[in-house]
Amino acid sequence: MAELGVNIDHVATLRQARRTYEPDPVWAAVEAQLGGADGITVHLREDRRHIQDHDVERIKASCHVRLNLEMAATDEMVGIACRVKPHQAMLVPEGRQEVTTEGGLDVVGQLSRLKAIVARLHDAGLVTSAFIDPQPAQVEAAAAAGFDVCEIHTGAYARFFHEAGGAAGNGDVARQIAAITEAGRRITEAGMRFNAGHGLNYVNVGPIAAMAGLGELHIGHAIVSRAVFVGLREAVAQMKRLIV
Repeated sequence: MAELGVNIDHVATLRQARRTYEPDPVWAAVEAQLGGADGITVHLREDRRHIQDHDVERIKASCHVRLNLEMAATDEMVGIACRVKPHQAMLVPEGRQEVTTEGGLDVVGQLSRLKAIVARLHDAGLVTSAFIDPQPAQVEAAAAAGFDVCEIHTGAYARFFHEAGGAAGNGDVARQIAAITEAGRRITEAGMRFNAGHGLNYVNVGPIAAMAGLGELHIGHAIVSRAVFVGLREAVAQMKRLIV
């Protein structure tokens, strides 16, 4: 049974739109936990567009479940992770002009540098995760770098699913499902944890949640969007019911 990690970045996005103190992401983390979240995810971006440094510290201090810190592979972010000590540090690619993360981390192209970063995070006692595209070469490189977890980027799957009107048998959708399934198999065979996320929502999550060996789904925007209408606790509970 897959677990659910809830990304609460966009609660902070709403707060930052007015540069004020509400809504508080700490409250969002509490509500998500009461709704059944198995983990909380926040992305501390270099431009601090939503989550702020003090949010990470306060959530870590009050969180009763795992805290997953998404971060760029930079000296600044590694230093923050080593100091705050989230339960997991997930390395993601990051571009200043992107609206959201647009693809997986290129572990193949920067293996030696990432291997050193992973070692530093391990020395701080952190579980390390790589956010990668469903490509065999990236899985192999992640294993070589020493990552504990690979989270497969499901953005392309979500896009094709939407364009096909939810037809899981559509060629592009089926190919994405096959690629993610194969990546998951390779991840678990390499001794890493298989997670998935990005673009998943209440309509498209089913085929991903049903995959063999899947450990955890990370979902944020869809849950926060539904929470506008039903409340965050209920939105999380509804998603939990879909993935068990």
